[in-house]
Amino acid sequence: MPHRAVPPRALFLLVVLTLVWGTNWPLFHFAVREISVWTFRAVAVTLAGVTLLAVARARGQSLAIPREYWPTIVVATFFYLVYWNIASTYSAILIPSGQASVLGFTMPLWSALISWAVLRERLSGRMLLGLLFGGAAVGLLMVPSLKAYASAPAGFALGLSAGLGWAIGTLILKRRGVAVPATVLTGWQLLITAVPTTAGALILGDGHWFMPSWQTILVVAYIALVPMSVGNVAWFSIVGMLPVNVAGLSSIMVPMVAMVSGALVHGEPLGPTQWAAMVCCAVSLSLVLLKPSASA
Repeated sequence: MPHRAVPPRALFLLVVLTLVWGTNWPLFHFAVREISVWTFRAVAVTLAGVTLLAVARARGQSLAIPREYWPTIVVATFFYLVYWNIASTYSAILIPSGQASVLGFTMPLWSALISWAVLRERLSGRMLLGLLFGGAAVGLLMVPSLKAYASAPAGFALGLSAGLGWAIGTLILKRRGVAVPATVLTGWQLLITAVPTTAGALILGDGHWFMPSWQTILVVAYIALVPMSVGNVAWFSIVGMLPVNVAGLSSIMVPMVAMVSGALVHGEPLGPTQWAAMVCCAVSLSLVLLKPSASA
């Protein structure tokens, strides 16, 4: 299979995605200091969804989605956004946020496995080598953290299953194809996610109405408007331009940024093992995203 050049726009969006998603993880602790995970996610996805649809409308895009796409969108949204949002947040508050991000971003490995085993897609040599280095990065970060996982097995299970849910949802969208602008698609998916998360907030949430501090309000608003709105649009745009395996592997630098952010914000571990994992991620990315020379 020939190695196709990655569009410059995809590389730009990858940089945006890496920064906004990577710096997002350490903020979860601040977002849920006063409110429940369910309330946090319900407010964030609603605000993000309404904002994106308003932006799409202001840009002259139609908000209508053809009826035949709705079953695909709803099923994909359950795996990618509903389950991901709840499982990843709980994981990030049960174990260190950087480690939770590593587990969540096993998505490329799940995606490649599902594509090969279920969809019978052939993986190129460069992709296999890239996955090998990506898996090595995940392993380097997971092995020193086994003690933390043993003391909080639910955090480990939720983080790992969040990555699986993300992979399934993304593959469903890519496989079925939804010819809708990324801003409109993401906006509706976020509002679909708001339905079960709001129900969860009412049933399992804080139990009473109160006004949180302005610090919590600012953190939740930032997460909704930047990582959730901008990040998800960037992600779905990348998925539209690249194969799912490549798109998924291209996001593997996010945990590295999360590790550095977690070290700066929460004093989480950042030593030789973490730096070695970052090198593996850089090699993985270069194998998948950079076009080989003509003589190669």
